[in-house]
Amino acid sequence: MIQLTLVSVGTLKEDYLKEAVSEYKKRLSQFARVDEINIKEEPIKNEDSKAEIAKALDTEAEKILAAMPKDSYKIALCVEGKQFDSPALAEIIRDASDTSGKISLVIGSSHGLSDKVKNDCKLKLSVSKMTFPHQLMRVILMEAIYRSFTIIAGKRYHK
Repeated sequence: MIQLTLVSVGTLKEDYLKEAVSEYKKRLSQFARVDEINIKEEPIKNEDSKAEIAKALDTEAEKILAAMPKDSYKIALCVEGKQFDSPALAEIIRDASDTSGKISLVIGSSHGLSDKVKNDCKLKLSVSKMTFPHQLMRVILMEAIYRSFTIIAGKRYHK
């Protein structure tokens, strides 16, 4: 069974988001073992300070890189990433599963991800040109990954 590791900066605060992620985790359990790793967002006192933001992202990067299995296929969600339709993402998931059997997905904080994390990842993925709150992105990503596995398995979920 494939090992799926979701590394996210910050915690889910709203019950409805927790429930949605839990539902997709349950659905994914027929295809993969899913581990969620939540990394505390580094505090930033001056939101206008690029240096302070960069320092926080670098500190988060150390924790993110340590959390991802070294031999996994690593995917960073970022605005400059490439967009795919659902069948193309399913193909990437299938290839990654066949190659390493482990996939790590990273969602950064509201300030994004350090280049250290992005450069360590095999794929930079953008889900949309629109911006979403990073808490909601977890739900969207879990659904997209679940959809990918149903496409791979030939199930009717994807129409």
